[in-house]
Amino acid sequence: MPRAVARGLADPADWGAAQAALAGDLADLAQDVGRLQERFAAMGQGAVARLAASEALAVGWWAGDRLSSDRLALWMSFRLGATGADGGAMTRLSWVARRLAADPARTDAQDAAQSLGLAGQDTAFLDEANAALAALQTLHPLVRGAAAFRLWQQLDERPDHLRGLEAVVLGAKIAGGRSLPFLPLAAAGFAALTATGGAERRLAGWLTGAHQAVLAGLLELDRLRRWQERATEAVADLSGRVPRLLLGSLTRHPMVSAPQAESETGASRAAVERNLNLLAKRGIAREVTGAGRFRVWAAAV
Repeated sequence: MPRAVARGLADPADWGAAQAALAGDLADLAQDVGRLQERFAAMGQGAVARLAASEALAVGWWAGDRLSSDRLALWMSFRLGATGADGGAMTRLSWVARRLAADPARTDAQDAAQSLGLAGQDTAFLDEANAALAALQTLHPLVRGAAAFRLWQQLDERPDHLRGLEAVVLGAKIAGGRSLPFLPLAAAGFAALTATGGAERRLAGWLTGAHQAVLAGLLELDRLRRWQERATEAVADLSGRVPRLLLGSLTRHPMVSAPQAESETGASRAAVERNLNLLAKRGIAREVTGAGRFRVWAAAV
């Protein structure tokens, strides 16, 4: 029979004491979270999707699902590349990336079913889980996320190979609060996901690992912004609107095919392929499949 959620794993008093003890670390992380929010606001949903995909890959290494960025992007965009034993990993990590990038309406108590996309499924344990999470609503979102991650890892109702990934997604979504779609946790190591001990030790590891991941995310978005500046200069001498529209597609999507770019730009297939090849020659884009047909391009960040 399903076991009731162990509320002691998310005891508000323990996590409240941990929050008070680590107020300085919490404030430092919150400051850089604000910088990340500014980057997302300035660069749009494409930046969120890119960082979510990077985070999913890093979480996959922690969970044992090890994929390259190109393979995950090809699968997420075109459902290409899932062969043999990697098929399950593709499905799981693409789910992580999609859930992290999604931005559902949240309540202060946070609905686990909404964050994890479990609404409508037979998950009776969610009421208990949400009740435990609601008891933490007076704490800072960064602290609530750590407690939610710890709580979800102990649930028996989810399969072992999913429970850890779900715990990461739930913790990252809650920790993002109302300012971020998600809090990066694993981009610079697994300290946030592997801390053990009581609430204070777990929170300390969570804050340290998350801070390193946020800084790594800021660096990645800075690289994307520099690419945008370089790409704009590289096409300044080109006439027509297609090259600039293609830069927008390459910014929004980790991978772009000719039919996709044709649909987004409204240009002919021949014009799209000609300009993508030109961008590749100028070092702005790169062709990732190495094939003569059904080619796919990415920004040469």
